[in-house]
Amino acid sequence: MKKTTLTALALCCPVLYQPATAAPPPAAGASAKPNIVYILLDDQRYDAFGFINPRIKTPHMDEIAHNGTWFKNAFVTTSLSSPSRASILTGMYAHNHGVADNNPTDLSRLRYFPELLQKSGYQTAFFGKWHFGGADSTAKAGFAGFDRWVGLLGQGDYYPINMFGEPAMLNIDGKLTPQQGYITDELTDYTLDWLDHTDKSRPFMVYLSHKGVHADFYPAVRDKGKLSSVTFPLPETWADTQENYVGKPMWVKNQRNSWHGVDYPYDRKMDLQQFQRDYYETLMAVDDSVGRVQAWLKKNGLADNTIVMVMGDNGFMFGEHGLIDKRAAYEESMRVPLIASGPGFAKGKVVEDVVANIDIAPTLLDAAGMAKPANYDGSSFLGLGTGRKDLPPRKDYFVYEYFWEYNFPYTPTTFAIRTPQYKYIQYYGIWDKEELYDIAKDPHEKHNLIDDKSKAMIETKIALRKKLFDGLKDHQGNSIIPYNERTSQGVVLRYREGGKKMADFPAEWLRGDNPRDKYDGVLPDQYQKEKADEQVFASFEKTEALIHQMLQQPAR
Repeated sequence: MKKTTLTALALCCPVLYQPATAAPPPAAGASAKPNIVYILLDDQRYDAFGFINPRIKTPHMDEIAHNGTWFKNAFVTTSLSSPSRASILTGMYAHNHGVADNNPTDLSRLRYFPELLQKSGYQTAFFGKWHFGGADSTAKAGFAGFDRWVGLLGQGDYYPINMFGEPAMLNIDGKLTPQQGYITDELTDYTLDWLDHTDKSRPFMVYLSHKGVHADFYPAVRDKGKLSSVTFPLPETWADTQENYVGKPMWVKNQRNSWHGVDYPYDRKMDLQQFQRDYYETLMAVDDSVGRVQAWLKKNGLADNTIVMVMGDNGFMFGEHGLIDKRAAYEESMRVPLIASGPGFAKGKVVEDVVANIDIAPTLLDAAGMAKPANYDGSSFLGLGTGRKDLPPRKDYFVYEYFWEYNFPYTPTTFAIRTPQYKYIQYYGIWDKEELYDIAKDPHEKHNLIDDKSKAMIETKIALRKKLFDGLKDHQGNSIIPYNERTSQGVVLRYREGGKKMADFPAEWLRGDNPRDKYDGVLPDQYQKEKADEQVFASFEKTEALIHQMLQQPAR
């Protein structure tokens, strides 16, 4: 493996933007169209704003919320990076765009909203984490409708060294180039440099997709330790108590002791307090990035005619129901932050209406004066809260889908529907309970009403099952997984007197803290895989130690 140091890499200079060809002539009336800056964060919780959580500071994102619109009930239709990002860019549910998980997918049939903006005269650029379909290393300028492409490889790296101890690389217009410094700052540098070179007579659309705040959380050196004295409250449903698991499916409690559970998170012991401190300290640099973009717009007199939208690609759990990470259909997983300012968005407004990631593409096209394509599942929310008279028809519910992943098998295939009052969840291919919550009365999803025998609840359950089944049909009216509409919970009973309650997990799956084969599930099967496991673990230990060493240095 190649050896390098952070100091050596930091001495290099970024490859800044140089237009390869002359820009096309401006479209008629293009100057009247708003500019668009769409900023996507990774794994940002819906409440990860300073104006909601006083223990943290996000002044620049708070400014957008205060001066623009906060969409209080924003959600993703799949709480997983690749499917969610595909939904944002295509306006479709996962069962229509076909990106089911984080593994490589054929993207040849997909079309993205930046392509339409580009054709209408917009200058377009992508900076950051793409992370779906396997296009990260092959994309170049022109891919997906972007004139400029600066992308991470896969998850990317916070500091310029990857988990194998090699230099972290960026894909710059199809050419692999070493990363120079802290990735949040570097992506912002590239963004602002490109903006400096845009044709001021034509509108632009920037898609800035940050790695922050994906685990493992590594803050910028300047932010490390800023929250060392802060204590974060643990959620009510964190504790392993009988009360917390009444009515919960079996898989939820089983997941406590797994990569995505609080008892064995990422296969190691974890201080949940420090875990949150690292997360929120990592968020600080992303907020700085938002501030730098806002400052550029103000300096260049473009703030009034630019839409700035900040959103999370999915939520994140900090111990709710004994879980960390995402994927589940619980609120902290599927609910995301969404704030926006600029033309078409109300000033100082909190919007309660349900909006989702499938609504982003039609909203931004609507802002550019373009019609929604017929294959889009979402609808524009431009003008919600402004009293807009011609707002397109919108649904007050959405369906949720998560498809089981072989490499993270703890969460089953999950189908759910969420209305303003209720959430109904069912699981596919697993022997377990359905869930029904009155979200209006029970926002923390503590009381499963699925077995409520009242006429009202039974009728609600039946109606939501049907609405969910219909909502999961693809554009041809078929179920993407062939299955029939559910009419009952099925034959789930077990013998009580002397019958075994639960099968044990296989002994060969049991490990101690931070096992040396913890990345076995990440690596593909091969002969003598143990050697590969050992090599990856050793490389990651060295990389982690080097980054921690850098984090001990004083900020400059």
